[in-house]
Amino acid sequence: MSDLMMLKDKPASYASPLPPHRQKRTWMIVVALLSLCFILTSPFTHRATYAAHPLYGMNIDWHRYAYSQYATNQHYLCNSLMIFDSLEKQGSKADRMLFYPKTWDLAISSSTDRTSQLLVLARKQYKVKLRPVEMYTLKRQSKDDEETWDASINKLHAWNEGEYDRIIHLDSDITLLQNIDELFFLPLSRGSPIAMPRAYWKLDEPAAQGGGHKLTSLLIVLQPHAKEADALWDMAAGLDNTSYSSLQPNHLFDMELLNTRYFESALTIPHRPYALVTGEFRRPATTNHTRYLGNNDEQWDPHAALQEAKLVHFSDWPLPKPWIMWPNTLMREMQPECEFDTGTSRERGCEDRKVWKGLYDDFRRRRKEVCRLLSVPAPEWPPRPRPRPRQGNEEILQRGDVGGSP
Repeated sequence: MSDLMMLKDKPASYASPLPPHRQKRTWMIVVALLSLCFILTSPFTHRATYAAHPLYGMNIDWHRYAYSQYATNQHYLCNSLMIFDSLEKQGSKADRMLFYPKTWDLAISSSTDRTSQLLVLARKQYKVKLRPVEMYTLKRQSKDDEETWDASINKLHAWNEGEYDRIIHLDSDITLLQNIDELFFLPLSRGSPIAMPRAYWKLDEPAAQGGGHKLTSLLIVLQPHAKEADALWDMAAGLDNTSYSSLQPNHLFDMELLNTRYFESALTIPHRPYALVTGEFRRPATTNHTRYLGNNDEQWDPHAALQEAKLVHFSDWPLPKPWIMWPNTLMREMQPECEFDTGTSRERGCEDRKVWKGLYDDFRRRRKEVCRLLSVPAPEWPPRPRPRPRQGNEEILQRGDVGGSP
């Protein structure tokens, strides 16, 4: 007689041969396994938070994911190395990639050939994949008819890197405070192939001045795709300079371009904690920080905001970027106010100023440690008037080794 028939013939009072404590443990294991299956298959699990992706950290081919940077001159090359250094120290598992002018090389010609030295350092110490490419700039004009050249569209090279499933591109004028590998697992698709934070600091500005609910390109999570890359480059080549005559001098072309193409379809990354700007610490003490906090209930605490943030972007125009020393007069004008008696010997409540200055000091310290480079001397302030640009039509898309601002 089979075991199954024997079990069927047992009376109702039949007792399991397992001891009570083992029966209890067996049921606990069964319940735990069923619960795990429910969690992994539930449609609500993936909506809760992308950091809780069931595959995160388990059996991931991290060579399918990469961080990208581009550099147009030695200053930005150093900035990129500082980001790679932060990724290394924070335990990031993804690849690292750097686009740079194809006129550069890795042959160190002398002890002062810092560009080649930094490229070699990137490859050897930080395992960066080097990508020599054609560099491009776009012409723009400020409100004062000053002609400048903007190199920010070179981040579009990342869209051509089809060997990767996802790429995170970061602006180089940032401090990366925490690991952000979790962003690789955002639910992108062909219909929504990009994720960017909201430019929260522009929410109160009219759309005509570049404000409104714009997305910022300081952090981009993207799916590389050849056709999408072609479409973006075509858009960049076809930009009409007259459309940008009213932009502020620090307004980047790439941000406008990406908003034009993806504003309706992009996935929005929460700016808190992924896109804090240093200008937030310079808001007058009498105003609130609702745009960053996202509510009217919390009280602004600069130390708590910094501790929470994963990325801080240096944005204090017209103050120079952090690798350039401050003109003393301009610094006194631009530094955060204190809560009480600011500008006097009795000033108190200067925590925003302490945090703000600390971010700049930290950047300059790391620049010296990583790149062995000192800060650029402070520019003349106020600046001398520039000569009026020459008239006539010029090509908007230019190639070459450029030193413009990314």
